[in-house]
Amino acid sequence: MLEGKALVDDTDMPIKMQIHAMAYASEALDLFDVLDCKSIAAHIKKEFDKEYGNGWQCVVGSNFGCFFTHTKGTFIYFTLETLSFLIFKGASSLSSSS
Repeated sequence: MLEGKALVDDTDMPIKMQIHAMAYASEALDLFDVLDCKSIAAHIKKEFDKEYGNGWQCVVGSNFGCFFTHTKGTFIYFTLETLSFLIFKGASSLSSSS
C-alpha cells in the first residue's frame, strides 16, 4: 500500500478516517488506470458510503479547483502519486426555500 507516500495538504478528519481515505485511494489506483479519475473517485465514494454512511463526495484529478460546504470532521485533501484527492461529506441545509 502507498499510504505512507501520500501528502496530506489539508484535513479535519480523525486519523483513522484519514488512513482509510489513503488506503481506499491506493486500492483504487491498483484497480483502475491512473487516467480513469471517474472510476477511482467512484470506488472511494462507494467505500466511504459503506463505512461511514451515505452522502460522501470524492473528486480526483491532477488539476481542479472547487468550493464546497462540508460536515465538520469529514474533509481531506491529499496527493498520492500524480493525483490529488478531495473527499468530504456534504453538509445538509437546514433551511428551506419558499
